[in-house]
Amino acid sequence: MEYFGYLASLVIGISLGLIGGGGSILTVPVLVYLFGVEPVLATAYSLFVVGFTSLIGSFPKYKNGEIDLKTAVIFGIPSILAVYSTRAYIVPAIPSNITNIGTFVLTKSLMMMLLFAILMVFASVSMIRTKPAVDKDESGQRVFNYPMILLEGAIVGTLTGLVGAGGGFLIIPALVLLSKLPMKQAVGTSLLIIAAKSLIGFTGDLGKQTIEWTLLLSVTALAVVGIIFGSALSKKFSADSLKKGFGWFILVMGIYIIIKEVFLK
Repeated sequence: MEYFGYLASLVIGISLGLIGGGGSILTVPVLVYLFGVEPVLATAYSLFVVGFTSLIGSFPKYKNGEIDLKTAVIFGIPSILAVYSTRAYIVPAIPSNITNIGTFVLTKSLMMMLLFAILMVFASVSMIRTKPAVDKDESGQRVFNYPMILLEGAIVGTLTGLVGAGGGFLIIPALVLLSKLPMKQAVGTSLLIIAAKSLIGFTGDLGKQTIEWTLLLSVTALAVVGIIFGSALSKKFSADSLKKGFGWFILVMGIYIIIKEVFLK
């Protein structure tokens, strides 16, 4: 299964390069089901893989003027604080056995996988539906909705800390609607925000988890190769059609994880 895992690591990077998001939602299932990593540890690994890969992918976006640094800072600060706090304090505080309902035992690992699967379903809907239109005021200037941007940043950071996904499917619509960024700039800015909050969030696990660096760096390296390849391919394919197709795949995967974790164990 490890060979499929390494192949899937490439796919994670390719999807990030092609459509600017979505690939990170595959990282935890790949680590859990193909590499046999325990779910809570997999969310920590995912933060590093997604963060480093997004950082590499953000460089060409910055050179092309597709990153709005002001928006990245406004959105990124509450997101970074939330993801670090979640990894350092909230996740370790969750008990191993959360509750019993008859013969059903809700463990910490099961809760993480179910939360992740629900997030996958929401991510798929975001990718399948048509992208939101960008409204401008009468002067044509972009207007920042600061309270909503700060709130959204904190919410996305908390979810990222809990499940290890970059949250690009949440960040990109927020940047388009709340910061009035064009879609290309929203994608580039999202990559930079994901990189910063994921890598800083990962530091919250250092000293609390035993990291298998050989596996982690191997998966990350393949994802980086994938994002470079995907960025090159993105000029030849329609991002909208790719995103919808990938969205349906993510939807099926999310439903499968819920069925597998709840009914087949």
